[in-house]
Amino acid sequence: MRLFEQLGRKKVVLGMIHLGAMPGTPFYVEGSYEATLERAVADARALFEGGADGCLVQTVDRAYSKEDEADPARVAGVANIVRAIDKATDPEFQVGVQIMRNALKASLGVAKVCNGSYLRCGALVGATLTPSGMVEANPHELMQYRNTIGARHIKLIAEIDSMHFKWFGGKPTVEVARAAKYVGADAVSLGSPDEEEMLGMIREVKRALPGLPVILAGYTNHANAARMLAEADGAFVGTCLERDGWGGAIDIERVREYMAIVR
Repeated sequence: MRLFEQLGRKKVVLGMIHLGAMPGTPFYVEGSYEATLERAVADARALFEGGADGCLVQTVDRAYSKEDEADPARVAGVANIVRAIDKATDPEFQVGVQIMRNALKASLGVAKVCNGSYLRCGALVGATLTPSGMVEANPHELMQYRNTIGARHIKLIAEIDSMHFKWFGGKPTVEVARAAKYVGADAVSLGSPDEEEMLGMIREVKRALPGLPVILAGYTNHANAARMLAEADGAFVGTCLERDGWGGAIDIERVREYMAIVR
């Protein structure tokens, strides 16, 4: 069952796989790629065997282009990892791609070729001010490319109000969600460290746009998962599943505990 067939039938949990710096990026350490690949596959296996529904392969390169572009070596490195994860897990395990900050066309190409099922889009609509500069969306270009390469089956989860996206100049979260849906988003992702604020955003979006899945953009843990996923349709889950905090290896027992709460 593919990702958006699952949403609405159950709560979907997507574990974060944070990659080390990729070849073709400023902080890549020569010779480190093989360890990054092995670690990513091991993390994916822990998520899969722990009962998670899928993962998001996300680059963590520290310095990023603000454009929708990516170095060819970087794209090849991510593609190799995504394909290895696909081979190491079950077809039901959903693999998403996010080449940061907003290399959407490269991410889409990787997902298409390597059997990924979705993208997490840092900026699908509007613009957001980041440490990398102003990141501006170009939905027309992305949707045209999606059609050109025959990747309309690859689903798009749009950030609308989270650690990765804040509408520059200010815009109500519901209106950002509406704009994202209009240009083709299959779901939206939002998050806040303030639990009540996050619950309020979820309720507003679901009230205004019934049928549009809402995914939590982090900020969930074993203590609040039941409350958060009583409202949202799914969650990107990272730190609470990792040993030694953010960036640590995925702990299969933490995954099992989290999934037991969700189920």
